[in-house]
Amino acid sequence: MERILVVDDEADCQTVLGMYLESQGYRVQCATSGIEALSIFENDPPDLVISDVMMPEMDGFEFCRRLRNTRLGKLMPFIFLSGQGEIESKVEGHSIGADDYLVKPFQSEEILAKVKAQLERSHRIHAEIVRLLQNSTALTVEPKILPVAPPAPLPLTPAEERVFGEVIQGYTNKQISHRLFISPRTVQAHLGSIFSKLHIENRAQLVKFALERGYKPPQS
Repeated sequence: MERILVVDDEADCQTVLGMYLESQGYRVQCATSGIEALSIFENDPPDLVISDVMMPEMDGFEFCRRLRNTRLGKLMPFIFLSGQGEIESKVEGHSIGADDYLVKPFQSEEILAKVKAQLERSHRIHAEIVRLLQNSTALTVEPKILPVAPPAPLPLTPAEERVFGEVIQGYTNKQISHRLFISPRTVQAHLGSIFSKLHIENRAQLVKFALERGYKPPQS
């Protein structure tokens, strides 16, 4: 289940949007300011962020800037949803790194379409990163320095090893869910455990880790 962080100090908007997204199959976390949102992001990074602009303590623009300065936040899909519809506000939002900017009041079908488009784009980007890492490593590793002995066993459970093998082939969580007959939430849980055990922060680093150490996906 893909996770969305909704950041808005207006309780009604936060509740309505959160309930609608949950009804569409997403897991939603909410924050009322940029400071609270950053704390949530650091502890449990979402798959996409929807943020208001005008908020207390830290506004949406500053939140977006800080998010883009973190390693995990550089490619995070980010949508502004604001009552500020002036062109200057939209331009600033895009200039600091937002992927889209919608103005309140909004149509639920429109924001759902934007969310789906941004998540699909994110999946394509990560798949391309995996492909480039695989090609780059294949080109730069010379035969004479390939490991003779098999790589050391990973500190993973059998279920985590299966997910590990799928990830390094470039499959998304949804694809892994279908291939292994488990829920997307279970895939995400295994992935979080893998990252923690291997001291890795994201999928691209996991693929690089596997290729550099000679790990290969299991043969079908």
